[in-house]
Amino acid sequence: MINIKENERLSIMNHSCAHLLAQAVKHLYPEAKFWVGPVIEEGFYYDIDLGGITLTEEDLPKIEKEMKKISKDGKRIVREELSKKDALEKFKDDPYKIDLISRMNDEENVISCYTQGDFTDLCRGPHVETVKLLKYFKLLKVSGAYWKGDSKNKVLQRIYGVCFESEEALEKHLEDLEEAKQRDHRKIGKDLKIFMTHDLVGKGMPLWLPNGAMIRYNLEKYIKDKEISLGYQHVYTPSLGSVDLYKTSGHWDHYQDDMFPMMKLDDEEFVLRPMNCPHHMLVFKNDLHSYRDLPIRIGELAHDFRYEASGAVCGLERVRCMCQNDAHIFCSLNQVGDEFARVVQLILDVYQDFGFQDYSFRLSLRGKEKEKYFDDDEMWNKAESMLRSVLTDLGLDFYEAEDEAAFYGPKLDVQVKSAIGHDVTLSTCQLDFLLPERFDLTFINEKGEKERPVVIHRAILGTLDRFTAFLLEETKGVLPLWLAPIQVEIIPVSNDHHKEYGKQILSQLKQSGIRVELDSRNEKVGYKMREAQTRKIPYSIVIGDQEKEGNLVTYREHGSDVKTTISIQEFIHLLKQKIEDKG
Repeated sequence: MINIKENERLSIMNHSCAHLLAQAVKHLYPEAKFWVGPVIEEGFYYDIDLGGITLTEEDLPKIEKEMKKISKDGKRIVREELSKKDALEKFKDDPYKIDLISRMNDEENVISCYTQGDFTDLCRGPHVETVKLLKYFKLLKVSGAYWKGDSKNKVLQRIYGVCFESEEALEKHLEDLEEAKQRDHRKIGKDLKIFMTHDLVGKGMPLWLPNGAMIRYNLEKYIKDKEISLGYQHVYTPSLGSVDLYKTSGHWDHYQDDMFPMMKLDDEEFVLRPMNCPHHMLVFKNDLHSYRDLPIRIGELAHDFRYEASGAVCGLERVRCMCQNDAHIFCSLNQVGDEFARVVQLILDVYQDFGFQDYSFRLSLRGKEKEKYFDDDEMWNKAESMLRSVLTDLGLDFYEAEDEAAFYGPKLDVQVKSAIGHDVTLSTCQLDFLLPERFDLTFINEKGEKERPVVIHRAILGTLDRFTAFLLEETKGVLPLWLAPIQVEIIPVSNDHHKEYGKQILSQLKQSGIRVELDSRNEKVGYKMREAQTRKIPYSIVIGDQEKEGNLVTYREHGSDVKTTISIQEFIHLLKQKIEDKG
């Protein structure tokens, strides 16, 4: 989908349309007062105080009708520049505008407002010349929003909309929005009974239902088997850690705001762990190591807990408790390039298995606000230069982004765009010279001297939660056979005549490791077939007299109308081959 903010012409149109929306609302609700109406990637919104009135989606067509009426009138949009004193006087009856003006610096800000007919609004601009140019718009939704984003403040009405230069462009955008809505993993997760949320459990803490648990089990097995074959040693470490552990690592000073509150038990202080690296540092330190042992790759599917603001949590994409496909590689300085290359290759192999193609590599660097990062310029310069050199040597196409690094070092992030337009990190690989120092990690080098290892932090699937969210959106819930919670649905034509044969097939498939169900409900075959398609089950097999007499099955793949009749053993062989090939 197009990013409105990145298109100058569309950005101006959408900001102008936000004023058109406000004018229409003012006509319909004369007591309305307005906070801000910015342009966003998806279009625009305006935050409005309607007193005791709460808008619903049903109110939007009425507002759109008034907007069209104003647009046809064709009033010019006129800019006026004011002193701060005059601006305060002009908007003296509007507490929201007074708040904005009061915080403006007299010397550094030009205070301007724009008038279109009977409506004047405080704004920097620019705007289109006349409201007549605002013809092709759509109001999308309405929601509540705290004034200034503070939960202690009043809830305002936030109306979202979008505006384009032509009807065709608007229709195309609305089609894209509908496609994104159908791809939204929250909708798919609910429809396919993959996960649920409940306020009694808490925001950002999803419950994986049986279908989701089966998907997750297979993802865990997939990545764990892959890592073990590549020399990773897996461990289990506690989901808690002492405050002293995180003070040693530096997380307490740099990451505390993202942790859950401390718990005091007897004479110890604990926190739910936000990440696993401190635990893995101690696993490495538990033994003496020679340079001949390196690299040492320690992996874990670990549960982590991070405090996300309630407004930021989103299905499985952004959660407060997560399972991370984490690992730490302890290597010598001259092994960094090879090990980093191996991690990148693993990422590419995994993405190929899942058919992911639309992603980009981001080199995440320290930002200008150095207090957010560990204070060691020499270490940062060395780490950033080394990582940039490694990525260049790999021939990787990447872009750089400041203020995206971990507090202890730069990283390579794999960025993807979710169906609802979020730019999220899927996989990550980080270079770290700090934690080996903080934990006093050493190995014995070729000279018989102690030497610090370098640590590479990496997460290939990232968190299983976010990976599953992205996978559902990429596939629209049509998962590959090896991952599907139910792989085969058996549908007897008649329960009286074919159900027992269906049970025989059920038993044979289960013995072959296939996840299978028998639909013996007293419903028509067509209804059962449609439901199997809706549930996105990869294979449906219908059994009637022909199949029963010939020891056969007639199968149909999801999304296809082609029916194929083969023996049970041939069918089992077909399934096993596709599962093995990750088809």
